[in-house]
Amino acid sequence: MMNETSDRWALPLLHAGQAQKEIMHNEALARIDMLLHGVAESADLAVPPMAPVAGQCWIVAAGASGAWAGREEHVAGWTDGGWRFVAPKAGLRLAVADRGHAMVHDGTAWRDDAARSEGFYVAGLQIVGARQPAITGPTGGATVDSESRGAIAAILAALQAHGLISM
Repeated sequence: MMNETSDRWALPLLHAGQAQKEIMHNEALARIDMLLHGVAESADLAVPPMAPVAGQCWIVAAGASGAWAGREEHVAGWTDGGWRFVAPKAGLRLAVADRGHAMVHDGTAWRDDAARSEGFYVAGLQIVGARQPAITGPTGGATVDSESRGAIAAILAALQAHGLISM
């Protein structure tokens, strides 16, 4: 027996001798259009917007109601034919307009992407931020510890070599 939908995104498949193949084909294209280089307007709405524009998508937030009831975490896309929903799979990445960065589905939940305009995050903690102003190297002083100066100079050189600071 032949599958009715594709394995990963449940895109409707065409069958030999099938009547009205254009309906199935168009449904598959509508879902692909939502996901391919996708952009969600927000991931924080639980109620459908009042005046969506065809082509706009949202990541449905917890507590969904109205036309989105029971579709939490799904990608909801507005089309000329109404709402279309796609259940996320691990690895799905969508730019989220109102957050200014992407979100990625890990197979369980949506997570903010590690790379954001204000820095790089690991486990929700910012580990790399905006480029800081230049650090001046140590000079002079009443007591000079040559080993400390050497270590500081090596750290500064490594940070500069990786483009993390300017000198």
